[in-house]
Amino acid sequence: QVQLVESGGGLVQAGGSLRLSCAASGRTFSSFSMGWFRQGPGKEREFVAAYTYLPYSGTTTYYADSVKGRFTISRDNAKNTAFLQMNSLKPEDTAVYYCAADLVGTVRSTTAWGSWGQGTQVTVSS
Repeated sequence: QVQLVESGGGLVQAGGSLRLSCAASGRTFSSFSMGWFRQGPGKEREFVAAYTYLPYSGTTTYYADSVKGRFTISRDNAKNTAFLQMNSLKPEDTAVYYCAADLVGTVRSTTAWGSWGQGTQVTVSS
């Protein structure tokens, strides 16, 4: 398993921005897929964004409809870190955000990811 540590959460006003980071260790970072999920108060964990890596076809990015156009997933292989840039934040984006690795299955499914970070809280005030 890969070890994941999220950071960058906090309190922000609606319309503001935050950038979450996910530091990975334990494996060659450039060779695996990464995902972001979130779990709001009283809600199930849901897919936010991901990129998948396949040796012969490269990287593909995915976004939930609710964040498309506002959030951007990226990575810095040299720093073994993935990022989630969140712009135009809304109160409904309030949640604990988790990064995930070790994808085996459907990218939008929580059960398809084998490694998880501890989460970072994002609170958006109205």
